Amino acid sequence: MTNHPRTSPDAAGALKALEAAPAAELTETLLEICSSPSWAEAVAAARPWADRDALLAANAAAMAALTVDDLNDAMAGHARIGKPKTGDATSEREQAGIQGVDSALLDELHEANAAYEAKFGHVFLICATGRTAATMLASLRERFPNDAATEAEIVRGELRKINDIRINRLLDES
Repeated sequence: MTNHPRTSPDAAGALKALEAAPAAELTETLLEICSSPSWAEAVAAARPWADRDALLAANAAAMAALTVDDLNDAMAGHARIGKPKTGDATSEREQAGIQGVDSALLDELHEANAAYEAKFGHVFLICATGRTAATMLASLRERFPNDAATEAEIVRGELRKINDIRINRLLDES
């Protein structure tokens, strides 16, 4: 999923700084990417990372190892689709596709979210970056019939995509 230069000089420096960070600082940074303490611990334990791809591989491995409770911890850090966290630049950026959407579509999205949450017991999670409100609603409706185990695996994959984007952003903007 990497469509960045393998490791630009700036990103390499950001990676080295992240790698050299004291444990508490690294954990804090990683928890901003994903709110699962188990995920943050697993990614931190994989250092040193040879390059961007190694850090992304650590993300994938950590995501694959998360339990249902760990997935719940990870989802707890995400706003509902259609309701980005006010003042949270990451949430607002990731859900930019809902900006300026007509209220009828937002109402449909909120109703579908409520039904999903009642069925699965957690927020509908999707990598919203680059998606419109209509495509997110269509995905929500498509996934609603899933059983809990199928949906948990889809959520795991969506979280990995979100984490990849956040890791790449961290490396590219540092």
